Amino acid sequence: MSDVGERAVAVARDWIGTPYRHQASCRGGGCDCLGLLRGVWRALYGHEPEVVPAYTRDWSEPGGEERLWRAASRHLIPAGGPVTAGQVLLFRMREGAVAKHLGIASGPEGFIHAYSGHGVVESALTVPWRRRVVARFDFP
Repeated sequence: MSDVGERAVAVARDWIGTPYRHQASCRGGGCDCLGLLRGVWRALYGHEPEVVPAYTRDWSEPGGEERLWRAASRHLIPAGGPVTAGQVLLFRMREGAVAKHLGIASGPEGFIHAYSGHGVVESALTVPWRRRVVARFDFP
């Protein structure tokens, strides 16, 4: 695990228990999956890389735009090889849909994410979750 990856996991773990709030990014107050990533980014780099426009829960599914994937590609480094702690995981929640969920790998078998109805949790990276991963990124 890289130093930045180790720090990203530690910061993300500090967010565990934060309630789920669509479009929010406040540790302890509320966040969604993107809000968690934004908060980790701020802790690592001091500021966000770009202003995030308002977004709906369907993440541009009707038009089929991969907005979240494109944004991740602008600021993160595509990762190969096995899943390692600190990588950002991008998920497609159902086949044929746009990728619209993010998490931070806590290791090869787990990840931290904000999940509707659950808040920020650390989950096992089970086979059903692994099948949904469409891209992985490292922090710069």
